[in-house]
Amino acid sequence: MDVRHHHDPQAFRALAEPFYASDPVQHTLALTVIARFITYAPTAAETTPVMMTLHDDTRTIGVVLRTPPWPVIASGLPTDPALLDAVVARWLERDPNPPGVNGPRDRAEAFARAWTRHTGGTATETMACRLYRLGDLEKPATAGRPRHATEDDVDLLVAWRDGFALEAHGHQRNSGDGPAAIRRALAMGDGTILWERDYAPVSWAVASAPIDGMSRIGPVYTPPEHRGKGYGSAVTAAVSQHARDAGATNILLFTDLANPTSNSIYRKIGYRPVYDSTELEFAGLPSGT
Repeated sequence: MDVRHHHDPQAFRALAEPFYASDPVQHTLALTVIARFITYAPTAAETTPVMMTLHDDTRTIGVVLRTPPWPVIASGLPTDPALLDAVVARWLERDPNPPGVNGPRDRAEAFARAWTRHTGGTATETMACRLYRLGDLEKPATAGRPRHATEDDVDLLVAWRDGFALEAHGHQRNSGDGPAAIRRALAMGDGTILWERDYAPVSWAVASAPIDGMSRIGPVYTPPEHRGKGYGSAVTAAVSQHARDAGATNILLFTDLANPTSNSIYRKIGYRPVYDSTELEFAGLPSGT
């Protein structure tokens, strides 16, 4: 097996996209990241993507990447321990302190085991998720109406984005990137939908612009004062319809398995489970050990 680090984002993209496109549902997160951060690669050293491909004699057999400050995306990796030992050894040459890994449970856990073998550190699950795919969309009867967000909504959405991150992860990653992230989503043609009641925004959801027929929903956020009234279901259905109208054939979303309410809501409007995933946080040995 040949393990290659890539410094040129476009050379990496030329190898990674066809590999990921063979199963856009499995690799939804990686494809979305490539569209947003690899195609438009950042130049700051602290945010430079870490990109690696695995090859046998004739073909690409694995892909793995990370865009700081986010964890390693493991959906494109094999689970064979010997192969992963080689991958992690090379990875640590370039990125010695990754914060963690996420992906389908079997692949993320296999990468984490290899990381702990090489470093002596620990890997702790911070979120257990389930990927859902939309079947027949069932639109709920909810007071209000959807509308597309505009530049005038950026400040509101930055605040809601921060609120979502705190609830979902317990902390914010790249919080200063909020305005740029919202504007990037608008500029790239993502469906950014607000649900309004009496002309006031009460809930928000985003659907990524279709990539290889795949669109992923998220974030979905309703401020605490507006919860329990069906607005989250309504805005998710509205943004799902937007994704379908935009040409997506696979409309996907991740849920936190610790939140039974959201899992129930998405099932009721037509989402069906595909696979379970996990995010694991790495902790190294104390200094001097």
